[in-house]
Amino acid sequence: MGNTVKSKALIRIESLLDASSFVEIGAAVTARNTDFHLSQIDTPSDGVITGYGLMDGYLVYVYSQDVSVLGGSIGEMHAKKIVNLYDMAIKMGAPVIGLLDCAGIRLQEATDALHAFGKIYQRQAKASGVVPQITAIFGTCGGGLAVVPALTDFAFMEKQAKLFVNAPNALCGNRKEQCDTADVQFQSEETGMIDMIGEEGEILSGIRQLLSMLPSNYEDEGKEIPCKDDLNRICQVSGNMSQLLTQIADRNLFMELKAMYGTDMIIGFLRLNGNTVGCIANGQQRISSHGAEKTARFIRFCDAFEIPILSLTDTEGFVAEREEEKEIAKAVASMTRAFAEATVAKVSVITGKAFGSAYVAMNSKSLGADMVYAWPQAEIGMMQADMAAKIMYPGESAEVLKEKAQEYEELQSSVDSAARRGYVDTIIQPEDTRKYVIGAFEMLYTKKENGPAKKHSAF
Repeated sequence: MGNTVKSKALIRIESLLDASSFVEIGAAVTARNTDFHLSQIDTPSDGVITGYGLMDGYLVYVYSQDVSVLGGSIGEMHAKKIVNLYDMAIKMGAPVIGLLDCAGIRLQEATDALHAFGKIYQRQAKASGVVPQITAIFGTCGGGLAVVPALTDFAFMEKQAKLFVNAPNALCGNRKEQCDTADVQFQSEETGMIDMIGEEGEILSGIRQLLSMLPSNYEDEGKEIPCKDDLNRICQVSGNMSQLLTQIADRNLFMELKAMYGTDMIIGFLRLNGNTVGCIANGQQRISSHGAEKTARFIRFCDAFEIPILSLTDTEGFVAEREEEKEIAKAVASMTRAFAEATVAKVSVITGKAFGSAYVAMNSKSLGADMVYAWPQAEIGMMQADMAAKIMYPGESAEVLKEKAQEYEELQSSVDSAARRGYVDTIIQPEDTRKYVIGAFEMLYTKKENGPAKKHSAF
């Protein structure tokens, strides 16, 4: 028993997975509740198609909500099917992909649906750090269902989709026409929940690309592929940090995530000598709370799945704005703690300015970076030399300040000074960045590090 006509939910699954690899589980399941004449309504698969298949030959578990069945609403059996899928994925050590298109929790089933829905949250939390979790939103994802993509590691969103806890018109003083808080622009730029947006085909392709970079579970060594790129290839270093990461990457392929949120920080994945590396870079010279927040979460994911981390540093401090001051310390603390606690291989390249505590928070030697490289023109210290001179010698003439600034730069802010103190391991030419970071990660391949025995961080 199953669907005789392919629904959009099934078509999405088959478009996502390797051809003819999908095996459906629970096709015969229907709604169990009979209140409000539910027994007289046809509910094939109870509105969600669940099963497993292959993606590039690797096992994955997928569920896809069927909006044609009671609006894709989540009833008791609908939720139990997703929970069952999670249980299998955890036992087998394979990723879970959720394709969301849902009207919300089924009102006719009330507490039965709520209890079963809560079990989805519980299994998502249990699976966190065990297997990768990805969601894609194709239609409506509202109310409590909005927590589901937030509990996963990565979330994609179709351009026409809607994501919200409270609908725009339910927000005090707001109307949809004034600010559509459910649309893809708001969710990608303001909330930071969305890693990538696009049309349906682009979303499915993006999921495949992302999963090709990730291990199947936290014990998996990852999907290493033969590198056909020159390991000693010279890098073209002009342009922004995203372009630099593209230059460093095998075959110049860098997958950036959350590109529209916290744009002062860049995060994403690339391959170096065939191995996946998580990358973090300063997109702008001042770090914001949003940028630090998204970076912290990304570091924790990489550390949970044994993905080494590369950071590119060019920062002179933190964003100085009233609104930022509300969150910046907490967000940077999260990023700092994530770097400090991460036990994976960590390599840092200082490409420009590295000033103050912003530099320290960016995977510095003091936070546990295994290897720190710096370009010859890098500046490392408390602040720019001319500012330091003005503070240290108030009231002095311009000529004296210029002389003292030069002295401060030589003694405290130059890359040579940092290298002499051991804060930089090697000064490298910018065009040699690719070969040096590849060499560092090769050397660090067998790194083992255990922190103090504890349950987890307290905050």
